[in-house]
Amino acid sequence: MIKYIGSKRVLVPLICDVIRTLSHEGTAVDLFSGTSRVGHALKRRGYQVQANDLNTYAAVLARCYIEADAETVLSGVATLLEEMAQAPPVRGYFTRTFCEESRYFQPHNGMRVDGMREWIAEQRLDDDVLAVLLVALMEAADRVDSTTGLQMAYLKSWAPRSFNDLEIRTPEVLPIAASGRGSAHQMEAGEAARVLTGDVGYLDPPYNQHSYLGNYHVWETLCRWDFPEAYGIAKKRLDCRDRKSAFNSKPRIRAALQDVVDNLDVRHLVLSFNNEGYIDFDEILDMVARRGEVLVVEKDHKRYVGAQIGIHNPRGERVGEVSHLRNKEFLFVVPSPNTPLNRVVADLDAQVRVHGARCVSTDQLSKTG
Repeated sequence: MIKYIGSKRVLVPLICDVIRTLSHEGTAVDLFSGTSRVGHALKRRGYQVQANDLNTYAAVLARCYIEADAETVLSGVATLLEEMAQAPPVRGYFTRTFCEESRYFQPHNGMRVDGMREWIAEQRLDDDVLAVLLVALMEAADRVDSTTGLQMAYLKSWAPRSFNDLEIRTPEVLPIAASGRGSAHQMEAGEAARVLTGDVGYLDPPYNQHSYLGNYHVWETLCRWDFPEAYGIAKKRLDCRDRKSAFNSKPRIRAALQDVVDNLDVRHLVLSFNNEGYIDFDEILDMVARRGEVLVVEKDHKRYVGAQIGIHNPRGERVGEVSHLRNKEFLFVVPSPNTPLNRVVADLDAQVRVHGARCVSTDQLSKTG
């Protein structure tokens, strides 16, 4: 899957085990699905996943990894991927914008992206197959980019991987889950919270000023293929200035998150947040406590990939050092009111110790964060 700030790649086993202590099967609602890494893992474990994200590239990832099933798409996709990979290179919008006017990719790979994306646009494809092809192209481009993992900047000197030839691989589309076919949605979180229902809700909202649209605008354009006007050294889409999320706003995030927590129709809730967000530990605890008793799982966690290599300006020049390389990830767990809390505490404690985490109940919390 693509490189992603806030990715839960190393925390996925812990998150899945926490969810499993609440419900061994059924429907899981992933309201901020991002790369669909968590939803994909839950689908693998048999859950019927309902994934939602407002950004188009994230909705495409969810359609590939959550909604599409191997039984219905993979037999025809292999041939299509081979045909797509043979599409003639073209010096089009992608090459001009992201290889010449900026330096995210080397031109020889940019031209292949242009050629393949134009080939996709000319085909008549159902939504699931289209998503699989777009994800294959997105992930292929991600493997040869020249960034720190964000599309706010590109490196001053070409990354070694950028010299490699772009290679198309088949995404890992899973068979239909034991609990049923999943679904992908593209709604504002507040709207999705009023529409989607399930046994377990998993929330991993944006938590500070970093906009996922701004950080991954190249993928948004690749999926939309709408040739937007671009601005600045980073060549962001012009709508990055207008499509603002309440979850990236310090004054607005509390009301937006409380609205989602209050209105999501699920029996159990798991909310992921860390100690670098706009909302502090005590505030989150108070928010979710309106639904019932709260358990907190705490895990020390390495920061996102960009933090490991320093602070860079839009030209990819290193301009500073990060203050710290690790943070704390918290999972706020709210079982349904009729679930015996003692059982959940015992089950959680046994599970999280395996992952080097710890679980505490509300009456054990010192509220120090």
